[in-house]
Amino acid sequence: MVSESAEFKDSAVGSESADAFGNRVRSAVIWRSGSQILAQVITWASTLLVIRLLDPADYGLFAMTQVVLSFLAFLNGWGFASALVQSDSVDHFRIRQAFGLLLLLNALLAAVQYFGAPVAAAYYGQPIVADLLRVQALMFLATPFIALPEVMMSRALDFRRQAIVNLLAALAGAGTALACALAGFGVWTLVYAPIMLFWTRAIGLTILTRLLVWPSFDFRGCGHIIGFGSAVLASQFFWLIQSQSDVFIAGGRFEPHALGLYAEALFLAQIFMAKFVPPLNEVAFPAYARIKHDPAMVRWSFLKTVRLLMLVAAPFYCGLAVTAAPMVETLFGVKWLGMVPYIQLISLALMTMTVQILFAPVTNAMGKPSLSMFASIGGAILFPAAFLIGAEWGLIGMAWAWLIAAPLLLLVTARLSAPLIGVSLWDIGRAMLPGLAPALVMAVGVGIAAQLLAPFGIVAVIRLALLVAFGVALYGALLWLLEREAIAEVLRLVLRRQAPVQEAAAQEAI
Repeated sequence: MVSESAEFKDSAVGSESADAFGNRVRSAVIWRSGSQILAQVITWASTLLVIRLLDPADYGLFAMTQVVLSFLAFLNGWGFASALVQSDSVDHFRIRQAFGLLLLLNALLAAVQYFGAPVAAAYYGQPIVADLLRVQALMFLATPFIALPEVMMSRALDFRRQAIVNLLAALAGAGTALACALAGFGVWTLVYAPIMLFWTRAIGLTILTRLLVWPSFDFRGCGHIIGFGSAVLASQFFWLIQSQSDVFIAGGRFEPHALGLYAEALFLAQIFMAKFVPPLNEVAFPAYARIKHDPAMVRWSFLKTVRLLMLVAAPFYCGLAVTAAPMVETLFGVKWLGMVPYIQLISLALMTMTVQILFAPVTNAMGKPSLSMFASIGGAILFPAAFLIGAEWGLIGMAWAWLIAAPLLLLVTARLSAPLIGVSLWDIGRAMLPGLAPALVMAVGVGIAAQLLAPFGIVAVIRLALLVAFGVALYGALLWLLEREAIAEVLRLVLRRQAPVQEAAAQEAI
């Protein structure tokens, strides 16, 4: 059972002022995002060394296993556990039921992956895929001991202890990856490192939270957990079809080396969306759940999130698109330059994807996970269809498919979710504009600068440094000239200053 010292007590929004609650959310964002950034710095430092030791074919084989792993992982029960965050109150028995579900589902998934591995290997025509998948099944066994502590701490907006464990896990994973790569383990490096990371998180979270829970396999009366979790599960299933269909389609058509270039281009382009936005959404979900009975606050908070995130995301993606060649040569080496065309197209598409994934935490917190499920269904139709058509022109055609399908999915999601949040498509577009417009102008300027530097034969690292410096200066100048209030808004958030009277009045008027 849960030890008395580790009980998680709710803090009702009504019992604390808006300023106090805002400070708790800000602190949660700082701990979660700050630890994520530091963890990624550790991971990337290791990755940049490892990627030079491994071959693109290793990443191609690993990408094949990730399709199978991801499709099974959506059944790991995390959505059922998330119902504990959305609920107004949670009793001890519900925690035991959630733990029982997690243990049962993940043991079953580990068995399915272990014994079904040869089927995946036969589809790809790569026998080693079966061996990789069997070992990767160990990650499912760690999942219950990660999910339950994280969910309960998220409910309490306690992200400090999670941050400590995540940093330790990042160090363990990075150290394992580097050691295995230096020892010549090849593709197995990409298998052992995540397993070490998962189990370090599982052990660390269980110890720090002193979570001593006897699971219950008596699932009577857990209708809310099953109902909410099933809707989240369905959303994750369709999201996986959307996100994994390109590698699944490409894996049967292209050889591992080419697939490895595409897969790593996708990984690099998705770094911001996959590594930095999810931590924000982890904080946003419980925060929205606390203010779900205040529609004006939900609306204002959502639009502010879109506006602030695009101030960072838009220049990142636009800058990545125009500096892809010197960046890849500097960070990964000449043998990876085949990634460049894929990065340029996919990074532009992900600007709209970054906004699209901000809707789910709001609609889930407001008790409508079916909306994110319907949006995911739209993605599960749009993306595979686009990839199938694009594949006729090779992997570059699949990269173009991203640029077509992503904006369409944002429109579908906004049409479905905007009425519940109380916003319009115009509101969303206006919130995106302060970051998007200067970023596009900056991209044009940096692109012209890159063309002017090309004839001089400057080495990649210096060319990259010059382009990045010019891009940062240009974007900053454009913000100062065109969106000075956006800069002030960011400074108020970072420095914890109160909004001016006009902004507070506008918030009240929403």
